[in-house]
Amino acid sequence: MARTITPGDSALAARLRREIKGAVLFDAASRGRYSTDASIYQIEPVGVVVPATEEDALVALRIAVEEGVPVLARGGGTSQCGQTVGAALVIDHSKHLNQVVAFDRDARTATVQPGVVLDQLNAYLRPHGLWYPVDVSTSAQATIGGMAGNNSCGSRSIHYGNMVHNVRAIDAVLADGSEYAFGEVPGDAGRIAGPRGYLELVEKIRTIAAREAEEIEHRVPKLLRRVGGYNLDMLSGEPFNMAHLLVGSEGTLAYSRCLHLNLAPLPKEKTLGVCHFPTFYQAMEAPRHIVKLAPAAVELVDRTMIGLARSNPAFRGTVERSIKGDPDAVLLVEFAGEDRDEQLRKLRQLGELMGDLGFPGGVVEITDGALQRDLWEVRKAGLNIMMSMKGDGKPVSFIEDCAVPLEHLAEYTDRLTRVFEKHGTKGTWYAHASVGCLHVRPILDMRADGAIKMRAIAEEAAELVKHYKGAYSGEHGDGLVRSEWIEPFFGPQLTRAFEEIKGLFDPRGLLNPGKIVRPSKQDDRTLFRYPPGYRTIPVKTALDWSEHEAGAGHRGNGFAKAVEMCNNNGHCRKFDAGTMCPSYRVTREERHLTRGRANTLRLALSGQLEVNANEDALGSEELYATLELCVSCKGCKRECPTGVDMAKMKVEFLHHYRKRHRLALKDRLVAFLPRYAPLASRVAPLTNAVQSVAHKWLGFAPQRSLPRWRRDQIPPSPPLPKGVFSYQSPPLAKGGWGGFGRDATSATNAAARSRATCARRTALRS
Repeated sequence: MARTITPGDSALAARLRREIKGAVLFDAASRGRYSTDASIYQIEPVGVVVPATEEDALVALRIAVEEGVPVLARGGGTSQCGQTVGAALVIDHSKHLNQVVAFDRDARTATVQPGVVLDQLNAYLRPHGLWYPVDVSTSAQATIGGMAGNNSCGSRSIHYGNMVHNVRAIDAVLADGSEYAFGEVPGDAGRIAGPRGYLELVEKIRTIAAREAEEIEHRVPKLLRRVGGYNLDMLSGEPFNMAHLLVGSEGTLAYSRCLHLNLAPLPKEKTLGVCHFPTFYQAMEAPRHIVKLAPAAVELVDRTMIGLARSNPAFRGTVERSIKGDPDAVLLVEFAGEDRDEQLRKLRQLGELMGDLGFPGGVVEITDGALQRDLWEVRKAGLNIMMSMKGDGKPVSFIEDCAVPLEHLAEYTDRLTRVFEKHGTKGTWYAHASVGCLHVRPILDMRADGAIKMRAIAEEAAELVKHYKGAYSGEHGDGLVRSEWIEPFFGPQLTRAFEEIKGLFDPRGLLNPGKIVRPSKQDDRTLFRYPPGYRTIPVKTALDWSEHEAGAGHRGNGFAKAVEMCNNNGHCRKFDAGTMCPSYRVTREERHLTRGRANTLRLALSGQLEVNANEDALGSEELYATLELCVSCKGCKRECPTGVDMAKMKVEFLHHYRKRHRLALKDRLVAFLPRYAPLASRVAPLTNAVQSVAHKWLGFAPQRSLPRWRRDQIPPSPPLPKGVFSYQSPPLAKGGWGGFGRDATSATNAAARSRATCARRTALRS
């Protein structure tokens, strides 16, 4: 068993710094930023390593095992079930271990490091006419290693399968340091290649799979969307692939060095039919008929999501062109292949089928590629739009991706909706109708009675899924929220088999413990992001945050609530398009991510961030260092799905910070430039000389060139038209620099006035 560990263990940190080249982050703020993912949980890690090389990662793994410290491999940190949080040494692959190691166009294979992002990989493959077809909606931030650990699926899994169907092999390291190439195993034991330890492991796993064959047949759901437990059912035939046991294991069996993937050709032609239904129930009855046309995808969007998308300026035009009238739900049905005539023929067949089902004229046919892409973007944004809900009640992921056979889908969704109503809540449905896996998140207040309702709803949902012979975990894995439900679904015999497999791979239980086997309770509130007793520090704000206030009894908490709007979905990690977040795109550090900044603010406001005894929560140097590189571009305000406005938050923070800390000379030089510029230009040679000598001393980066001063001046501006506002800069305050205000507001206002004056003068001259 792992030894007792202490977060921030200084001896472990010192050893890691001596032996690896990458970053070793054991301070309280870094641990806090890695204590959460996109789930409801928060567990402080012992520390974080950001390896610079594969060797760094392996050395960190070896040191942790020698010290008896658990290890948690992490990619984008976007897991919805708590797979990527734990009291362990976190190894973050996303910054450096993100390369395509090998690529064979003819064989349609690629080998990648675990930190490569799906969209990054597909951008690499696109010029070659190939792609990796496990198209998760978080493709802009999901890493391949995380997708493999989770056995991710995607909108088009009905055509391409899940992650487990698209991984050829995994080069992995066990907790004891053994390095094996996990791949296909021939039926003839004499032909198995590899070290003796690997051969013994293969035989033991083969024996367990054979022994449990009858129980597997009886207990494992016959569904494509089934990712609970270990994939023992994938190893029952001959030959089988040992890598398929690692896929979906959530990092509990081995550490993956690199993954060997099967690729698919990009379909040349696509058509899309938007099927309209007057009731949700009718929409749920249709997929079992539609799948007979062999579509690539059948995705649901319900009334709530249609309304939210229509109210969003970014999506309104797309929705109006694609969805007619006021349907209760629509199904997006895609056909894809090489022959355009074939895809058009299937689209016509879809219209005929809808007529046969009683919905003549119920299909909007979309053949324009750009509109198809735009509509799929609306679908991908569905969860993020839902999570922008203000207030303490939030859609909570815990039964989100239960899957049932298509013939029971309508009845299951109807009965589960009544369960929500029974407990005074509701949920929004969307996602993968083609495979009976529909995402739904009941709206719960996890600070109040949310945990009680979560348990009650989970138990009733479990009984429904059992009744329909479905899968309780259809896509997003087990983690902390669903591992508890493995035994009720798979039975004690298979659960003991899973524990036996864990023991073979990781006898000391050091690899991501508490997931899949020997889990904690789903509703253990001590593991929640908002545990019992969670409070935020009252803050008298300078800006108006009232739109985020929870209610009449919570006046003044709007700033904290705005910070808590970040649900860690990680969309700010995207590199595909847009602005968010410029500084993160340069540093690739969690601290400079919009999510990282919001988490640091949340920790400070809730008293969880260690600060100097002489500082208050919003006066800490750690917070200043975290927010310093925010360039206030407002990219997050426009692009964050939950509307986190970090630029506004930074202004609020600086207002409080500058009450305790004076403005640096560098900041004053920049802010009050309009005031002293006329004087400095008159003695330009002297100003330039002083500037060149004091460049670094003033606090400017040595790479930053400063403007050269000149004696000649711009002619005076012509008089402004009558009625146009003009600002006259006040005289220099008595006492030189010491006479200026110590808060950020005066400096910010001065800079803003300067920009406005320059803009007016430029407009008049043009």
